[in-house]
Amino acid sequence: MAAFGRLAGVVALTALAAGCGIRTTSVPVDAGPAPSRKPCEISGKDVITQARPGLPVRIYLACSSGLASVERAARIQQGKGSDDRVRIAQGLLDELQAQLSADEREAGFSTAVRGPLVISSSRADDPAGTLRLSHQPEDLPATALSQIVCTFAESEATNGRVVLGGPGDYPPRAYICTGATKTEPDMPAPTVGPVPTTSVSPSGR
Repeated sequence: MAAFGRLAGVVALTALAAGCGIRTTSVPVDAGPAPSRKPCEISGKDVITQARPGLPVRIYLACSSGLASVERAARIQQGKGSDDRVRIAQGLLDELQAQLSADEREAGFSTAVRGPLVISSSRADDPAGTLRLSHQPEDLPATALSQIVCTFAESEATNGRVVLGGPGDYPPRAYICTGATKTEPDMPAPTVGPVPTTSVSPSGR
């Protein structure tokens, strides 16, 4: 009788569930892992030192199909008579090529800038403020060039307009960092047209 009572109870519960519109099943349902948040922010950290001292700088990394800024401590080379713009630009470029920290990777950041990339100063017939890359800028991945342009544009290496050349004889081009550059970095970085060629001083200013 006890067994019959338990069986009757199971039947009653099944009927009640069906009456409430709940479909019963004996197959386990796998809803998948809980969604992982990638906020593109490093909470609680103003400067990522990369385990070394340096000057606070801001660089742009790829995150969530766009670009987002992170704070770093960059090692800027010191030297008498050297071009300040080149030293600053090289320090920023080194950070763009550096391995990401665990916090940055956890937040969803990545970088498309691959080394080795080296900056050299402008040539005698270059437009004022030109920075020469060891690779032709147009040959870099679009996201990598967008990262470089936006990082340089908001630094002391430029006046907001980023004039880049390569190792060859192609004329330098001026790039700007816009809102579209940050939201669609895989599109070609916008330019401001031809740059007048002028002689520049050793400081590049």
